[in-house]
Amino acid sequence: MERIDLTTSGASGRIIPLVAKVRRSVPSRASIVRLFVFLQSILLWFFLVLRRTSRLAHFSKSSPPPPGEGRRLAKAEEEDSRRRRELAEAVEMVGPASWCRSATFDFVGPRKSSLFCRYWVPVSGEMRGILVLIHGLNEHSGRYAHFAEQLTSCYFGVYAMDWIGHGGSDGLHGYVPSLNYVVEDTGAFVERVSSENPGIPCFLLGHSTGGAAVLKASLYPHIHSMLEGIILTSPALRVKPAHPIVGAVAPIFSLVAPRYQFKGANKRGIPVSRDPAAMLAKYSDPLVYTGPIRVRTGHEILRITSFLMQNLRSVTIPFIVLHGTADRVTDPLASQDLYNEAASVHKDIRLYDGFLHDLLFEPERDDIGADIIAWMDRILGKEIN
Repeated sequence: MERIDLTTSGASGRIIPLVAKVRRSVPSRASIVRLFVFLQSILLWFFLVLRRTSRLAHFSKSSPPPPGEGRRLAKAEEEDSRRRRELAEAVEMVGPASWCRSATFDFVGPRKSSLFCRYWVPVSGEMRGILVLIHGLNEHSGRYAHFAEQLTSCYFGVYAMDWIGHGGSDGLHGYVPSLNYVVEDTGAFVERVSSENPGIPCFLLGHSTGGAAVLKASLYPHIHSMLEGIILTSPALRVKPAHPIVGAVAPIFSLVAPRYQFKGANKRGIPVSRDPAAMLAKYSDPLVYTGPIRVRTGHEILRITSFLMQNLRSVTIPFIVLHGTADRVTDPLASQDLYNEAASVHKDIRLYDGFLHDLLFEPERDDIGADIIAWMDRILGKEIN
């Protein structure tokens, strides 16, 4: 905009406000972009609705859906779940350690889904506490066997649950129809573990998106009351879409085509550990979903992270959050915001310089595990109301 000489006419007291109003009336580049994205979203929505309506009209008038198509898809999903369950059962849960025993079991969640679960407990001695572990997006509980052995060597029991659509649990692989399902399943699982181990203190750990689910679960009083505290490793707290239009159309797409996969969103092979062996093990694991993220799953991540960032001050449970400063998947600064804003009396943060996303699979995994155990020891040594 050209410079305007305010001294050329009239009283400056009248000209300055006038020029300010003129400047405010000129739309900024950012506002034009937002308007363009909004209009494009509306047009896309109409296109999708009209296309879906025309398809339904076409099917109803001329060619009805193939008979048994729904049953065929359901059967394929069941077969995939059965195959993954067999793979999950075959995961080695105990290495050379002789101080713990382990087993797998089924847990029927609130929506009657069969969820694949594991436990590791000390062979002898009294358990000092229990850690319920909720894995991250696209992985499974069997990956945490080494960490479980470390915990049992310190007389902590470990219980872990595969999300819906993950590991050996029911559902389409890598598809999460609602992260609220994961939150509800987590609460029900904690309730079962607590009821089977009365009087033993219980902690809850969540990694990445599992950390987001754990944090949200802790906001419910009935779940909070069952826990001594929560541990969050690399939690997904502030996640933004790659482009503004993705965030604008995600709610629409998640309703119209929830299982559609964004081909450009495949992050297979993204560095999550500085240990090459850990990277190879993760991305060659058939139980780790490496396909493109599905629309509904992506939208659910945006929803839960937005909710959490707006409710950080509502967090009152004791917690420790651990994050690598070089994490390329989730934002370590959001973990710092959680620590700064949470109302919890007992809270702690560990930022590991140069570490990546999968902290419990970094070369220093045992040191990180020791930090978690030391924090639980401190919490158990305090009287917390």
